[in-house]
Amino acid sequence: MSPPQQPKAAMVFAAGLGLRMRPLTETLPKPLVKVAGKTLIDHCLDRLAEAGVERAVVNIHYLADQIEAHLKGRRRPEIIISDEREKLLDQGGGVKRALPLLGEAPFLICNTDAFWLEGPHSNLARLAADWNSDEMDISLLVAPTVSAVGLDWPGDFTLSRDGWLTRRKEREVAPYVYSGVGVIKPELFAQHSEDAFRLAPLFFKAAEERRLRGVRLDGVWIHVGYPEAIADAERAIDRSTL
Repeated sequence: MSPPQQPKAAMVFAAGLGLRMRPLTETLPKPLVKVAGKTLIDHCLDRLAEAGVERAVVNIHYLADQIEAHLKGRRRPEIIISDEREKLLDQGGGVKRALPLLGEAPFLICNTDAFWLEGPHSNLARLAADWNSDEMDISLLVAPTVSAVGLDWPGDFTLSRDGWLTRRKEREVAPYVYSGVGVIKPELFAQHSEDAFRLAPLFFKAAEERRLRGVRLDGVWIHVGYPEAIADAERAIDRSTL
């Protein structure tokens, strides 16, 4: 059996309006908000570069010029802009628009409002090592809700002992939260005729069909969804250096 291959391409979501991050995002796009001196999008892109990802397709819409200017200075991974200035496509539609840039192989997806403090082993390498195209359509890196920093919702999934994800039931608290990072097959987007659509329903459909895999994050997951969460995130980073 050949060794697992890290996906070489990633879709990085940077087109959102950042409404919950106001007033910071009235003049600054959320991916450029800084935590511990580094922008959120660079926290994401640095992890991708460390894992050997070669190409990051970044979609832009709100205050797009600022993001585009900021990314011109990056060399690793290679940055390709997917321009959604005219119409915000949501994450599913954003991926569909960018498919020609992402290639035919399974690729990474990465939100820019969360990142993690790495444990002893690379989480992206562990995600790649667990991938099996014959058995799964999507694999998500998931973090325990009890140790997540900045989490303000009741989690997303239950993770079985053999690694399969089940969607959280209504009015229940789930033990795991989607970290914002995963691997997905490009062919899942062919069934959608509309331009703009959400990504989450693809997760839920895969879960129902037992095709949604989960890999438990090793380390500390940090979500930065509102201005007050920046201080919480920086405290978590400071604690990790003690």
